[in-house]
Amino acid sequence: MGFEIVDRYLLGDPVSKPEVVAALLAERSPDPAAAPFYRALEAVGARAADEAFVALRIVLAGKAPADATVRRVRALAAVARACATGDRAGLAAILKRDQPQLSDLSSATGGAGDLAALGAAARAAYVRSFE
Repeated sequence: MGFEIVDRYLLGDPVSKPEVVAALLAERSPDPAAAPFYRALEAVGARAADEAFVALRIVLAGKAPADATVRRVRALAAVARACATGDRAGLAAILKRDQPQLSDLSSATGGAGDLAALGAAARAAYVRSFE
C-alpha cells in the first residue's frame, strides 16, 4: 500500500516528497482509517508535513496513530535520516528536541558518536514500531 516508499523517504533514502505523495495516492489502502490522510495529501500534496507521512504509515500498519506513537516514530525516522546523511548538527538538535522519545535509543548506542550504530539502532526501532 505504498508504505515502502514512505519508509525509504522517512529513513533518509534519496526519495523525493512528490514521489511519496504520488505513490501513496496511486496505491491506496482500503482501510477507512487511512481515508482522511489520502484526502489531505490530495489537498496539500508535497507540502504535507513529514508527521502526516508518519501517522499514515502507522495507520497502514494497522495501528492507531496516537500522538505518543507518532512522536516516537517521527523521532526515530529523523535520527535515522540524520545518520544516513551524516548530518551531525541536525542529529544533535533531534536528540535534544526528542530526548523523551529517544532516551532508550541514545543510551543503547552510546549517543551520537557512532553514526552508523545509532542509525542502525534507529532503523531497527522504527521497524519494530510497526510490528
